Amino acid sequence: MEKPVIEFAWEVLPLASFIISLISLIGIFAFLFFLYSKIVKRTAGYVFISASFVLCLITFLFNLTTVFILSAVLTSVGVTISLFANLGDLRSFLANPFKRSQVKSGKFEVEKIYNRELLYKTIETAVINLSKTRTGAIMTFEKNTSLADIIKNGVSIKAPVSAELLMTIFYPGTRLHDGAVVIHGNEIVAASVFYTPTTKPFAGKYGSRHRAALGISEISDSVTVVVSEETGRISFAVNGQLDAVDQANFLRVFENYMDGVSEE
Repeated sequence: MEKPVIEFAWEVLPLASFIISLISLIGIFAFLFFLYSKIVKRTAGYVFISASFVLCLITFLFNLTTVFILSAVLTSVGVTISLFANLGDLRSFLANPFKRSQVKSGKFEVEKIYNRELLYKTIETAVINLSKTRTGAIMTFEKNTSLADIIKNGVSIKAPVSAELLMTIFYPGTRLHDGAVVIHGNEIVAASVFYTPTTKPFAGKYGSRHRAALGISEISDSVTVVVSEETGRISFAVNGQLDAVDQANFLRVFENYMDGVSEE
């Protein structure tokens, strides 16, 4: 009885086809690693992809076609499920796939020094006044994710934050009252900025401001404050979630969100 002979891929395939197939296999898994580094960012994902790559590589080299196809399908299904489970991060990646990570340079950069506590109190004053008068408003506070491309559709302001200016911008009838105000540090960067609204279904009656606020929160780490013109209700849109807050607790919750402390 003759012993089965193992046929290796480089013996069965022409040399050019073997090299191209091997490079393609490595390239596909390199791209999957890139996606995980940008979107999922979980150690379990890297382990899964690494194990899948080793299995696919071994089955390819040993010309085990059936097992190779099964392992490739398993990898595809696993990656697809992971991406669908992280749709918010996927949207952010698709909106700006070539965004560079912010890396601090060796040189010391000059930063604007301002009174953080005074700034937060100024925002509180403006938001509570807007809430009491039921003046619709949406304010986005830029953090690490740059909103430079998004604010291009708005009107450049570049003025220090003041409660009076914010209330004037959102006063009904003014040219800038529609859309959002974007604030970076203690500067109002732009006004009348329009966001792509969320497509997420949610219970309750919410207007275009709330949907826009959720939309920007799904693709950035910004903090957005929304004031309803119908009820005066104040809400925060952060990380794709919308949370209402009363006037008495606004400052505390706002400080927590700006400092990266989640509200449970």
